[in-house]
Amino acid sequence: MKNISLLGSTGSIGVNTLDIVRRSGGTIDVMGLAAGRNIAVLSEQINEFRPRIVAVIDENHARSLDTMCGATHRPSIVWGEDGYCEVASLAGTDMVVSAIVGAAGLIPTVAAIDAGKDIALANKETMVIGGELVVKRARERDVTIIPVDSEHSAIFQCLRGHGKEYVKRIILTASGGPFVHYTTEDLTHVRPADALKHPNWNMGKKITVDSASMMNKGLEVIEAQWLFGIDTDKIDIVIHPQSIVHSMVEYIDGSVIAQLGAPDMRGPISYALSFPARFLAPNEALDMTAARKLDFLAPDCETFRSLSLAYRAARTGGSMPAVMNAANEIAVESFLGDHVAFLDIFSVIEQTMDRHEPEVCPSVDAVLKADRWGRETAREIIAKEFAENR
Repeated sequence: MKNISLLGSTGSIGVNTLDIVRRSGGTIDVMGLAAGRNIAVLSEQINEFRPRIVAVIDENHARSLDTMCGATHRPSIVWGEDGYCEVASLAGTDMVVSAIVGAAGLIPTVAAIDAGKDIALANKETMVIGGELVVKRARERDVTIIPVDSEHSAIFQCLRGHGKEYVKRIILTASGGPFVHYTTEDLTHVRPADALKHPNWNMGKKITVDSASMMNKGLEVIEAQWLFGIDTDKIDIVIHPQSIVHSMVEYIDGSVIAQLGAPDMRGPISYALSFPARFLAPNEALDMTAARKLDFLAPDCETFRSLSLAYRAARTGGSMPAVMNAANEIAVESFLGDHVAFLDIFSVIEQTMDRHEPEVCPSVDAVLKADRWGRETAREIIAKEFAENR
């Protein structure tokens, strides 16, 4: 029996995680759940999985959830940042699935690490903004971090049994999203509804827009740097529209080891939950004869400037990745609200980074300070230079 707590239970990763639990034949027990405002879905999850403790965004939602819970099972209900940390550090849990979207996932993930819980990490922003201190704390507490992103799960699997000294480069694959063949001119006309039509993956709105802008892949470069201790100069990106090869590792002898699978997030989630064993496949097996062909293309870094911005942030280090990520979250939020254009996302991020003087971030507080600065600056830029033109 593996006992888990799930942070972000009502999002796409959370729902898929609970599907794995449902199929596990009773080998996984959900002890804690944490969500935001979607208490209708959360109440259904409580009735089915019967957690001991549940956290929501604030006290008002906690009260509403309490009235929705059936008489047969009423968990302890907590709220806010402290509530999320309480779920993350719950005694008796073996693993915490960190799937809260955005920088908000950092503090609960650190709380889980400090409590000695292994982490199934679906929140890439945790590594982007606080990778150095997260890795250090995990090492000090003998905590294993298993990536849930399909690309990083693939790399994690391809590296098994091989020393880092033999790695020539990591190759992250990217679907390219719905705009893979678009020019800069084409991108001037896209609207939020267009960006949310991902051809291969069913994800939340923010990560779907990040995929469309290629920022998702830029964030993954920084995440890979910390997860695998690989310099960014050894991390490359290729566009692979079929999303069958999830990523690859090239070794110094010329061998390239790739991990393949159907584009279904339940695969990497299942691997993280079962590691070092494997569960029976929760999704349909990959039919290579149906795949017919696998395409690989070089990314267009001039059109999708998020990639060059992410490499710049990674190489600068310190507080710059936190600022870049914060600016991206605000820009994407504004795009989804139809306040800025799609291409403005890149400009907001770049201008925010240009205004920032990077600092060393030795603590969570320092990371959060940089995050706040990035958000405030991005909002100012949007208000003064972009929103008025819409």
